[in-house]
Amino acid sequence: MKAEDLKLIVQDKYAEIASKSQSGNRSSCCGAEGCCDETDYSMLSEDYTALEGYNPEADLGLGCGLPTAFAGIKKGDHVLDLGSGAGNDCFVARTLVGEEGRVTGLDFTDAMLEKAERNLEKTGFTNLAFVKGDIEKMPLPDNTYDVVISNCVLNLVPDKRKAFGEIYRVLKPGGHFCISDVVLEGALPEKIREAAEMYAGCVSGALQKQEYLAIIREAGFTGMVIHAERKTDIPDDMLGKYLSPDEIESFTQGDSGVFSITLNAEKPGSSSLKSA
Repeated sequence: MKAEDLKLIVQDKYAEIASKSQSGNRSSCCGAEGCCDETDYSMLSEDYTALEGYNPEADLGLGCGLPTAFAGIKKGDHVLDLGSGAGNDCFVARTLVGEEGRVTGLDFTDAMLEKAERNLEKTGFTNLAFVKGDIEKMPLPDNTYDVVISNCVLNLVPDKRKAFGEIYRVLKPGGHFCISDVVLEGALPEKIREAAEMYAGCVSGALQKQEYLAIIREAGFTGMVIHAERKTDIPDDMLGKYLSPDEIESFTQGDSGVFSITLNAEKPGSSSLKSA
């Protein structure tokens, strides 16, 4: 499937999700109504409710980690959130940067941006903004941000080399990213990799872990640290849409797996990264 076709699938799926609440997403088995011909997004998600700045209206249960917890965000920082959705991570980051900092959320789905703007209007914050744009070609200036965060989004970007190249470009020298994402260990069954529905759910768009880390290094980042990693079990009823019972057993009992990881790395220069 062509990259632009995959992007349209992601836009359509996340526009649909934007119309639901977190409870609406999780009450079905699929992350959206029309149960069981959709992907279960909640199997990857983390609990944000204890984080300062948490905005329940912005939490659609779509993340696979807590990047703000490891990002070393300081008062006064300018933070960019890639694939900001309804603004969940942005509101948490805004608490960390304080009144003197700034937060920018980037997303390419109109319905998500509209939902984020509605959430923002209720807060009165003037140092948080949402921008429409493609992660592979951001409409943002060079050397601007102290910290880039992203939560279970880069899997949805067809060209991850372009994505990390753009992250490098917009970060200030000495700036850093902290990203939660999905990677693979071992082979994902071909039938799952080919399923556009699973792509929109972050699974079949995942790269092998070592390939993912190599792309980050190739982009020029240094000092990479993996802060959190956990295996994600894909439910058998979801696998059953693509695999036979024997294929499911082989996949689930083997060494292959889907993992969520949270990691950061730095753009060389005057370092702004503090220990997490």
